[in-house]
Amino acid sequence: MAGTDSGTTGTGGGQDRPIVIVGASLGGAKAAEALRGAGWEGGIVLIGEEHERPYERPPLSKGYLLGKDAREKIYVHPPQWYAEHDVTLRLGTAVASIDPAGHTVTLADDGRVEYAKLLLTTGSVPRRLPVPGADQDGVLYLRRVDDSDRIKAALRPGARIVVIGAGWIGLEVAAAARTAGAEVTVLESLELPLLRVLGREVAEVFADLHREHGVDLRFGVQVTELTGDGGTVTGVVLADGTTVAADAVVVGIGIVPATGLAEAAGLEVDNGIKTDRHLRTSDPDVYAAGDVANAYHPLFGKHIRVEHWANALNQPQTAARALLGQADAVHDRIPYFFSDQYDLGMEYVGYVEPGGYDQVVFRGDRAGREFIAFWLSGGRVLAGMNVNVWDVTDPIRELVRSGRAVDTKALADPNVPLGDL
Repeated sequence: MAGTDSGTTGTGGGQDRPIVIVGASLGGAKAAEALRGAGWEGGIVLIGEEHERPYERPPLSKGYLLGKDAREKIYVHPPQWYAEHDVTLRLGTAVASIDPAGHTVTLADDGRVEYAKLLLTTGSVPRRLPVPGADQDGVLYLRRVDDSDRIKAALRPGARIVVIGAGWIGLEVAAAARTAGAEVTVLESLELPLLRVLGREVAEVFADLHREHGVDLRFGVQVTELTGDGGTVTGVVLADGTTVAADAVVVGIGIVPATGLAEAAGLEVDNGIKTDRHLRTSDPDVYAAGDVANAYHPLFGKHIRVEHWANALNQPQTAARALLGQADAVHDRIPYFFSDQYDLGMEYVGYVEPGGYDQVVFRGDRAGREFIAFWLSGGRVLAGMNVNVWDVTDPIRELVRSGRAVDTKALADPNVPLGDL
């Protein structure tokens, strides 16, 4: 049962060996929950490097960072849930290697765990800033709850916070810092924030938002060095010789899927662990879900890797059923994510690659930041983002899934129900 770390029988549908989940993340915890819900009565071993039980990451740059949400609210399950559901939770435990042929996971302490099936929910790690001085105290990244604690401690009234990177994490940290009364400078190599994700038309909305809240936005700049005093960061040097003074620097220049274990085990890796539509990797007894999975999406007809909360929440439902041999377990959900910055709340449904659209249609008050933006190609809606407009994600999702061409004039008209398009 779940309290054991090894078994003696072979693989397949038998329950003598446990299903092992590497990555005690939201995805890992939800997979364990889904396995029990789908009727798996055998062992489940959930292994994580962190000493914290599985938690959700969005609050780390939102409510928890702002001090609005208590720490207890970030956790996926209460402490007793794992024992109550016969899930062996091994925290503070690093996995050293995986042996697919032997169906064995080797731990950093030389312990070994045999598995019937294996699920990898190892997530991603922050991309590091490759310049001199980036290893000093006060240079912060946001991925784990301890990171959020360190950033929160730095967000003091009057503190000079420099954010490198104007992606979602960078902008959410900037908003939290301004809300805390800090002076904030955002440095971005592109012309606008979120340019690759949203395109110019919508990226300008976020640039205006942060300027209105007193953020010093500097676009088209390159960071060459971080200065310091006694091992603590004091400033950021730009390519033009300008130095931006800093009491803390938050680096948000993207994340990299944690594929090291999979690659060393001989699994197919390409911008993540490559899986089929069932989230099965190149090894039939190994699956992957969440940030780390580059999964084939039947609706889009290609492999995509999604780095957002909803993916980590929903993919494990498919993975669990597929692990149990249910042939109809297919991941085909439309990607979804959300962000909160100051008084702006938004939800995004769909998938658009950079440059993959030919038109953006706005419905509502763009200047007043109460609108829906739609990205289209050939008259088909690829994605929609509602800003301070609520209860519209379902009809937007249906427009994306349908793949049908729409009347763009009707799409822009708030008086035409989305469900009628």
